[in-house]
Amino acid sequence: QVQYVESGGGLVQPGGSLRLSCAASGSISRIYAMGWYRQGPGKQREPVASITNGGNTNYVDSVKGRFTISRDNAKNTVYLQMNSLKPEDTAVYYCNAADSVRDFFLRRTRDGYWGQGTQVTVSS
Repeated sequence: QVQYVESGGGLVQPGGSLRLSCAASGSISRIYAMGWYRQGPGKQREPVASITNGGNTNYVDSVKGRFTISRDNAKNTVYLQMNSLKPEDTAVYYCNAADSVRDFFLRRTRDGYWGQGTQVTVSS
């Protein structure tokens, strides 16, 4: 079972930027879809962005044009560059994996493991 450690969160003003990292405990090169979820205060966990091992990316509409996902299979790491942050981006951000992009956005992850996440707070 691959485990994930998220980092890079923090407090940032609206319009600011953060870069999140997700370090996997094992190889991700054969994992088809990796990506990021978030859970805001009082909300359900939702998918944010995914990337396949071929580099194809998908985003929820609310972050398109502001967030960029990338992965480095050699380093077993997935990144999320977040620009033009808004207060509604405030959430705990988690990374995880799925066997397809469809499964990822349906929250059907490869296993039930979730890391501790990293807190992102956007506030003035």
